[in-house]
Amino acid sequence: MDSIIVKGNGPLNGQIPIAGAKNACLTLMPATLLSDEPLTLTNAPRLSDIKTMSALLQSLGCEVSQLQDGQVLVMSSHALDNHVADYDIVRKMRASILVLGPMLARDGHAVVSLPGGCAIGARPVDLHLKALEAMGAELELKEGYVHAKAPGGLKGGTFEFPVVSVGATENALMAATLAKGTTVLKNAAREPEIVDLADCLRRMGAQIEGDGTDTITIQGVERLGGATHPVVTDRIELGTYMLAPAICGGEVECLGGRIDLLGAFCEKLDAAGIEVTETDKGLKVARRNGRVRAVDVTTEPFPGFPTDLQAQMMALMCTAEGTSVLEEKIFENRFMHAPELMRMGAEIDVQGGTATVTGVERLKGAPVMATDLRASVSLILAGLAAEGETIVNRVYHLDRGYERVEEKLGNVGAHIERVSGQ
Repeated sequence: MDSIIVKGNGPLNGQIPIAGAKNACLTLMPATLLSDEPLTLTNAPRLSDIKTMSALLQSLGCEVSQLQDGQVLVMSSHALDNHVADYDIVRKMRASILVLGPMLARDGHAVVSLPGGCAIGARPVDLHLKALEAMGAELELKEGYVHAKAPGGLKGGTFEFPVVSVGATENALMAATLAKGTTVLKNAAREPEIVDLADCLRRMGAQIEGDGTDTITIQGVERLGGATHPVVTDRIELGTYMLAPAICGGEVECLGGRIDLLGAFCEKLDAAGIEVTETDKGLKVARRNGRVRAVDVTTEPFPGFPTDLQAQMMALMCTAEGTSVLEEKIFENRFMHAPELMRMGAEIDVQGGTATVTGVERLKGAPVMATDLRASVSLILAGLAAEGETIVNRVYHLDRGYERVEEKLGNVGAHIERVSGQ
């Protein structure tokens, strides 16, 4: 099993290219199931999760080709011959549930295993199922699988999500494009990945209004066609690499970055003493003079502070001046990185969904273990600013969400290397 070794060595300087969004691409890929014409995605990230989704689509009979070193995905579902998404693939990744809505909408039936993913708390699929039921789907749970059918096709309906759910909004949005009549999704997620999906679906011929707001209206069409669509910039990778110079000092330009993707996050950086400047190529990030100031953070659905940047922000707060309070409101069990940061000398007190961090002058390198995707990169960030050597173990989580992290950080001056396990 691979590990990553990081040695703290001062400021970082240079440019980091930001990849296409993992969470957007994993949503866009199942959209190919809605049409028998090819869907081409450009600016695709090169990640293990993308390979897993490709394998799932191929198991259903979809053709998937990777071009230009994996940054272009060409998919065609003209010859689907299987409507069962098997547990052996689905268990590896929670986003696999997103094949349910498209298959059901196109062919009127689907069998999908309940999914897996990071161990960061319960993320039930009940909202996905209730939204589909509002469109007339008949659902039954048997032996760990969702058996779904809509013999006469899905029908437009109105559904209000009791809580905001990105995945359920995406599943319902795709399904509604081929439903008969009008579907209205209320209290819908507003994330940039939702807007990106709607843009792609419109390129395929869907009629969608209101994406980016909490009410999305979809007028169903008889069929969708092919399209070519660029995957939106990964705002979580963007935020992660913006924190590198914030923690270490120096100045880094994140190529392809946009403030509108991370408004609440950028406001917190400003309050902490980090300067973010828009350039013609992206965002330039530099720490102002002196030590970073402690700021409080509460995770919220977009446009609030992203839960997927909470662990990385905690790493920054570990050496900030003062005490910060981080409140996690999206997922439970998402402070598993805290004990690992404490092994490096951080002062953190976790009580339920709240972590209180008292900044220290300097962290110290130590062997640590990655517990999930975002926790793994938070430990790497902490290691960049720590005294001595930090060994991050179990980094297979990292490869699900960050492409070539050693190369990107190494190119701006970090001392970082991957070592293969025995």
